[in-house]
Amino acid sequence: MIARLTTHLMAFAAVGTATLARAQEVAAETDEGGRSGGFDIKGALDAVEAYAVPWAMKIIGALVALFVGWLIAGWVGRKVRKVVERRNLDATLGNFFANIIRYLILVAVVLGVLGVFGIETSSFAAVIGAAGLAIGLAFQGTLSNFAAGVMLLVFRPFKVGDYVEIAGESGTVVQIELFHTELKTPDAKMKIVPNSKVWGDAITNYNTHAQRRVDVAVGVDYSADCDTVRAIFDEVVKNVEGGLTDPEPKVFLKELGGSSVDWVLRVWVNTPDFWAVHERLVRDAKKALDEAGIGIPFPQMDVHLDDAALEAFRGRSA
Repeated sequence: MIARLTTHLMAFAAVGTATLARAQEVAAETDEGGRSGGFDIKGALDAVEAYAVPWAMKIIGALVALFVGWLIAGWVGRKVRKVVERRNLDATLGNFFANIIRYLILVAVVLGVLGVFGIETSSFAAVIGAAGLAIGLAFQGTLSNFAAGVMLLVFRPFKVGDYVEIAGESGTVVQIELFHTELKTPDAKMKIVPNSKVWGDAITNYNTHAQRRVDVAVGVDYSADCDTVRAIFDEVVKNVEGGLTDPEPKVFLKELGGSSVDWVLRVWVNTPDFWAVHERLVRDAKKALDEAGIGIPFPQMDVHLDDAALEAFRGRSA
């Protein structure tokens, strides 16, 4: 298309040059002063050659430059979108970068064309720079959210469908926009979190890995035999529905608590099964202890009073 347009424009210029040459021959054939009927044909042709032709060529060149620049801008925009798609980045980010680059190319072409016509483009650049500075100051918070949104879309610490905890909020990611991130909480509330807050805070992604670890703490009575309790819990973690055998499930004696001997049951599961297995593990542990006659004590505190304190207490009660 560009080659055809260039050929037509060159042919048009050649015709114009030939026509001008013929007009000059006609002017030479008139009277010695180059006048015909009182009109200075030669002077008029000289004026056309000196002013009209150069300006016509500049206009044609400007139109060609604008057309070619428009084609190049569109081509570059499409290439940018393809690169973004190949890198599995968000389509919103691809469209944004493609449009930015396209408009920058068009602005550069327009400024170049204005320079060809002798128009001082530095003033336009200054105006554009001042406008950009003013917009940046006025929308500082918005631009901060935008920059953070670009970083999130490029580095992708989480994706739509992941369960995350960010900026003190937790929920399933519904949408990642350039200015904010939408979370759906477990109780079906929608949380809109500004991207600057998301990027500037710690992000916990519970779906990054295919497997997660389930830890359940269980306290048993001090009177229970530790070896017996361990054997019971070993059977529970090995047989819980949804638990994985690799990594191997384990049982730990964590500590001697204030009211109970505290154990930890640890099982690895596939990430989507986390809460279901957690519930089964708690249920199976309680059931196994009940069947073995081992109690789970309530929190309790022994208070000892000496004789003087006891007498003072009785005196206030009387």
